[in-house]
Amino acid sequence: MTDADARSVADFEKNRKLLFKVAYRVLGSVADAEDVVQESWLRWNRVDHSRVTDPQSFLIQVSTRLALDRLRRAKASREAYVGPWLPEPLPTGPEIGEGAETADSVSMAMLVVLETLSPLERVVFVLREAFEFSFADIGAVLGRSEPTVRQIARRARAHVRERQPRFRYDRKVRMQVTERFLAACLGGDIDRLLDLLAPEVTLWSDGNGLRGVPRTSVRGAQKVSRLLIHGIQKVLRPSAGASPGERGGGSVVDVNGGPAALIVAAGETVAVVVVDLDPVTDRITQIWIIANQDKLGGIEGER
Repeated sequence: MTDADARSVADFEKNRKLLFKVAYRVLGSVADAEDVVQESWLRWNRVDHSRVTDPQSFLIQVSTRLALDRLRRAKASREAYVGPWLPEPLPTGPEIGEGAETADSVSMAMLVVLETLSPLERVVFVLREAFEFSFADIGAVLGRSEPTVRQIARRARAHVRERQPRFRYDRKVRMQVTERFLAACLGGDIDRLLDLLAPEVTLWSDGNGLRGVPRTSVRGAQKVSRLLIHGIQKVLRPSAGASPGERGGGSVVDVNGGPAALIVAAGETVAVVVVDLDPVTDRITQIWIIANQDKLGGIEGER
């Protein structure tokens, strides 16, 4: 390997994590974001590096355009998805929660709202709000004028502000509520569960047609609690002939900058459940269940 080759590899590796972070926030899919990073690497290898004065800017431009193209194609397939399409859970750690803005930008609540933006609005919003790119730099990435980018950003920001739930950042409180929520679900304790739910709590389930997974949202504490208790207890129930030790269980894992409940049955992850809290009452206002097995491969917890 020549010195020039070594420098080009080092330039890419230096920016790999940033490319993934941008692509994941644009796409809401770990697998798609990883594909974007890989394709960016292939394109990076095909350019004359001596003509690239700013590797980071070049790589951001390439990866963002790839993510935008992929998102436009994904929009059509997501419209044909069976039931709600939810973002793929991203394994994280407590370190991502050092700042409320960082945790918020990758939270399930934010990613769900970003799904309501147009692809171009989403890219502009992510680059501006999550990564603080200048309007001029975003324009260079997208091949748009600065005034146009400003207009898109203003429209996207207003859209997000209108739909974004109030974010409960306090990590300690979120952990406590998630642990109590998981214990109530695993124990089949509907009264304890009702104590945690806001009266108008809404539940969304992503199973892509998986049997037993609701294909529309469910609203109201009574309906949501019954669905959770019945569904999770059914999943945990050992199959005929199974040993008592094969009963499922759960644990709390870190995804998207905060705690989430992991449901396991027969040694396999069957669902990740993320809850969002009212910042005043600390009761659960939103529940997102990701049960599509194609989205759970990277999530690990206590089995």
